[in-house]
Amino acid sequence: QVQLVESGGGLVQAGGSLRLSCAASGRTISNYAMSWFRQAPGKEREFVAAISWNGGAAYADSVKGRFTISRDNAKNTGYLQMNSLKPEDTAVYYCAADPSIVQVMDVRGPNYWGQGTQVTVSS
Repeated sequence: QVQLVESGGGLVQAGGSLRLSCAASGRTISNYAMSWFRQAPGKEREFVAAISWNGGAAYADSVKGRFTISRDNAKNTGYLQMNSLKPEDTAVYYCAADPSIVQVMDVRGPNYWGQGTQVTVSS
């Protein structure tokens, strides 16, 4: 069993930056894919970014060029660096993990989810 805990959310002005962390416990996830999703009030949960076990990354068009996903397998932790934040980035951000890169990019797919961290971007 894998437990995921997000941290690093908060309130930031438009144009600012935040770095989210996703710490895994229970087992090593060095051979798992990891991803980030977000859910704004009244909207469905949407894919943000994913990273394979060996560092290959994919992004939603809405965050490409502004967000960077990374991981430190030695620390069993994933990260999401968010720059040039916009008010429309306001949401609860969730990390996820799964052995499959395909599953981890599908909101119905991941075996493991964190509890979420709130990101609020003021205009």
